[in-house]
Amino acid sequence: MFDVTFLESNWTCIFGNGCQGVLTGPTPELVQGCCSYGAHFTDEKDQRRVEKAAKRLTADQWQFKSKGKNGTTRVKKNGEIVSKLVQNACIFLNRPDFARGPGCALHVMAIDNNESYIPLKPEVCWQLPLHRDDEVKDDGHVVTRISQWDRRDWGPGGSEFHWWCTESASAFVGKTRVVDSMREELTAMVGTTVYNRLRAYMDNRAAQPQGTRLAHPVLRKKG
Repeated sequence: MFDVTFLESNWTCIFGNGCQGVLTGPTPELVQGCCSYGAHFTDEKDQRRVEKAAKRLTADQWQFKSKGKNGTTRVKKNGEIVSKLVQNACIFLNRPDFARGPGCALHVMAIDNNESYIPLKPEVCWQLPLHRDDEVKDDGHVVTRISQWDRRDWGPGGSEFHWWCTESASAFVGKTRVVDSMREELTAMVGTTVYNRLRAYMDNRAAQPQGTRLAHPVLRKKG
């Protein structure tokens, strides 16, 4: 099941270009995006994959390489696996004063090596703002839903965010539909066959004669 309204929208990441961050007040000058609280890993496999990728990072790519010598993740008392924090944000987040500029060190390495960042970054990081939810029915049947990531998906802490991108019209300024701009992410989440069926459905839907199509709810509020 797909949230077609979001996938048809022109949402785009505005990290460093109007993103106000996820702290309790607007902090665009920090250029932390949604990295202020670090990454929450889905499982130990996700953790091991990122730890392995971290060993490949160079000092030119990663501002806090020296801080990651003893590992980049930790396990909280409640069992959650999270990335370590340095200077009140994710250890992988390069800050504005870094020579390569602000942004995820793992993403920088992917660009430098002309490789996909999906195998390098924590799952939650490369998927955002897409959210995958797998519901197992009583008969064992699994219903998978792909939708936009809302505040509630962060848990109770999400209500404390001053700003969240899928709620802001300022992030709906992309040049293409999300189904096109996030093709790589969607394919990694559901597979090539399902993605191609989704894309064909949406292309056919777009080509059909229609009346006035409702925009994404955020843009309707703006209007």
